[in-house]
Amino acid sequence: MNLSIYTKEFAYNWKLAAPVMLGMLGHTFVSFIDNIMVGQLGTAELAAVSLGNSYMFIAMSLGIGFSTAITPLTAEADGAKNGEQAKSVFKNGLILCFLLGSILFLGIHFSKPLLYYMDQPQEVVELAMPYLELVAFSLIPLIVFQALKQFSDGLSMTKYPMYATLLANIVNVGLNYVLIFGHFGFPKLGIVGAAYGTLASRFIMVAYLWLLLLKKDKSRAFVSHLKIFLLDKLMVRKIISLGAPSSMQMFFEVAIFTAAIWLSGFLGKNPQAANQIALNLSSMTFMVAMGLSVASMIRVGNQKGLQNYKELRRIAYSIFLFAIILATLFGLLFFLFRHDLPKIYVDFNDVVNLNDNMEVVSIATQLLLAAAIFQISDSIQVVVLGALRGLQDVKIPTLITFIAYWGVGFPISYFLGKEDRLGSFGIWLGLLAGLSTAAVLLYIRFNYLTLKLIKNSK
Repeated sequence: MNLSIYTKEFAYNWKLAAPVMLGMLGHTFVSFIDNIMVGQLGTAELAAVSLGNSYMFIAMSLGIGFSTAITPLTAEADGAKNGEQAKSVFKNGLILCFLLGSILFLGIHFSKPLLYYMDQPQEVVELAMPYLELVAFSLIPLIVFQALKQFSDGLSMTKYPMYATLLANIVNVGLNYVLIFGHFGFPKLGIVGAAYGTLASRFIMVAYLWLLLLKKDKSRAFVSHLKIFLLDKLMVRKIISLGAPSSMQMFFEVAIFTAAIWLSGFLGKNPQAANQIALNLSSMTFMVAMGLSVASMIRVGNQKGLQNYKELRRIAYSIFLFAIILATLFGLLFFLFRHDLPKIYVDFNDVVNLNDNMEVVSIATQLLLAAAIFQISDSIQVVVLGALRGLQDVKIPTLITFIAYWGVGFPISYFLGKEDRLGSFGIWLGLLAGLSTAAVLLYIRFNYLTLKLIKNSK
């Protein structure tokens, strides 16, 4: 096989994906900074952020998954040079994302009391409640930002959401520093301070990205003079028909990782804190794969608009290969530094909590071994899923993700994650099984569809 027909696409794939990766890493970096700073307060506080964010992960998965419908529709319109359709995608997608963000916020607000009935450590729940209230409200600007971001990505303007996310990170770090620890005369708010930082940073990144899109020639006409009360019913239905299954795809995956947080909570606050460390680190490498997934969605969507299916397949395979190479490198890094990376999150100078901190690091080291192994399957499943979204194929992949994560992954996590079996490591073996199943089945689906399209186009 001549690999050069795939590797020659690496440079352009990287150019397109790198800003998306950095932007998504920026989102994860907000959580990374929160975890490191809150971790200095104690393991209970770190576990509380983990528990609060477990609710957020579910809501975010629904919102972010829904917004991904905007990218392939925009990319297809851009490939076909249909400016009127692109503007319709943006306006209707933006309104739908605002409404969904508001609904998700209300859903979390009214379901918070359920935390008391989930058999989680009482100390952790009490700390999580005020944190969750503020972070939940930040869902509204976050999902609106996603609408702007997905549209920008669909126009291949991937660097501007990155700029907005980097600005948000700077704001978040600064506010965390003064509000968590009470520096420069500000009140010491603990983990609530981290929530205020997250909330403010998300409003700022919406405003900044919109200003950037208004200034650029390629996007100005699409994001200005919007008649928001005149909805295109056909476009609304099209976005929902793509967005709802995409939202469930992301929900099924994120929900199993959220279930891992809850299952680890049954084992105690230290396993839950260790789970949060491993999850946060693996989330950062996952964002790199997500960047390539967006590139896959954009390029496949463009080729779909051109109806060039042989080129579509070649380009998609170049992205799959690139993702496997990067995932292998990340897996090696996790394996080699699995003893050192968890130490970033805890304070070994804290004599009072030293035993807890040592236990957290010990458990997190084991979990990073599992994370190192599933880097490849995680990357494959997300880039192939991006390619399928670019083809606007969402219903069968939704069924596949449900089977993989909840028919295979969760039962294994539940069975092996008991304290008298493999504990935390057993939970993560279930995650590995679910991701691997998804990777295989989604690839089979993509291979079948593209061969069928090529055959029918002859």
